[in-house]
Amino acid sequence: MATLSVKPSQRFRLPDWHTNSHLLSANGERQRDASHQIRQEARVLRNETNNQTIWDEHDNRTRLAERVATVNRWKEMLDKCLTDLDAEIDALTQAGGQGRMPGDPAAGTPHPPHFRMKESAEQNLQAKNLALDVAIECLTLRDSRRDIDVVKDAAEKELHKEVEVIEATKKALQQKISQAFEKLCLLQEARQQLHADHRDKMETLDIDRGCLSLNLKSPNISLKVNPTRVSSGSSTLQQWDDFSQLNKNRADAEMKAAAELREAIALTIAQTNNELEAQRVATEFAFRKRLREMEKVYSELRWQEKNTLEEIAELQEDIRHLEEDRRRKLQNLKLCHTRLESRTYRPNVELCRDQAQYGLTDEVHQLEATITALTQKLAQAQDTLGALYKHLARLQADLDCKTNSMLLDTKCMDTRRKLTVPAEKFVPEVDTFTRTTNRTLSPLKSCQLELV
Repeated sequence: MATLSVKPSQRFRLPDWHTNSHLLSANGERQRDASHQIRQEARVLRNETNNQTIWDEHDNRTRLAERVATVNRWKEMLDKCLTDLDAEIDALTQAGGQGRMPGDPAAGTPHPPHFRMKESAEQNLQAKNLALDVAIECLTLRDSRRDIDVVKDAAEKELHKEVEVIEATKKALQQKISQAFEKLCLLQEARQQLHADHRDKMETLDIDRGCLSLNLKSPNISLKVNPTRVSSGSSTLQQWDDFSQLNKNRADAEMKAAAELREAIALTIAQTNNELEAQRVATEFAFRKRLREMEKVYSELRWQEKNTLEEIAELQEDIRHLEEDRRRKLQNLKLCHTRLESRTYRPNVELCRDQAQYGLTDEVHQLEATITALTQKLAQAQDTLGALYKHLARLQADLDCKTNSMLLDTKCMDTRRKLTVPAEKFVPEVDTFTRTTNRTLSPLKSCQLELV
């Protein structure tokens, strides 16, 4: 008879089986309840996080837009400030557009040339060199005066005063030019800071606008390493605003100071030009007055020379008459001497002192006295003639001095025309004074030679 082989194994009891089924059902219920709770919590979390993410992204996009607007507003303020600063630099500097950098927002807006104070001051300073050269040339010309005409007259005093005025105006203008140069350096420094701040804001605008344009579908978004780190050198919002405000305030202050300096330069230019023009008028008035005075003295000397020459001619004529009279009286004396000598040879008693003898003797004495008087008068006339010639020589020497002095002052007046006539139109005048004087003096000198 066959036997049933039983495989040896563990056998559970029926209650254990029921317990296991109950545990499985209970665990399934519990797991499903837990899963349901998790699912509900996950849905709530998803809804909350989605809403939070959407609102955070919206809020940050708004913040980015506001930040872009704020930075752009500051950028526009810096644009205007840079434009004003460039205009002020142009107004103060010597060339339009100087001080601008390539790519600046305000480039290409030159300032009117007549507002360029530094250039105007430099041109006025350069123009003073001509006035100084003319004054020194006039002083040098007047050093060629001779003898008594080397006087410290009003013209010379005004010339020295003119040199002092020119030196003072040059010093004042040079001081203003130096101040303008220093102010330009400060303006350029303020401009560089503004330009750097403007450049940084332009770069910031590009970055923030790029961030503002990003979305979930943008291809260039990715996870970054520690993106929430605080970069070294970061500033607070207040520091950022104070920095730009400080740059703008400094630029405004420098522009205000530069505008005041431009007004001071314009005032200095006007004052120095007025002072120099007033001194030029005073100097030329002194020259004209001195020329009129010398012309008056020159005319007086010419009149004296003419009268002296006439007196010399008359005196020479009288000397010839005196010599002729003395010769005639000498012939008369010879006649009387001969008669008296001949009558000494009368014989014997005929040698008497008759009326003829007395008359001839008286005639001899009279003739001798006459000849002596004529000789003395002739000597006096010749001495007087010599004195007249010496005085004539002094007159003519003084006339030469006056002629030279008048010629020099006339040349000075002609030289001073450079101060009022443009250089391209200046032509030295013909020296008619010298020609007229030479023609006048020539016949007088020839007459003198003929009389001598």
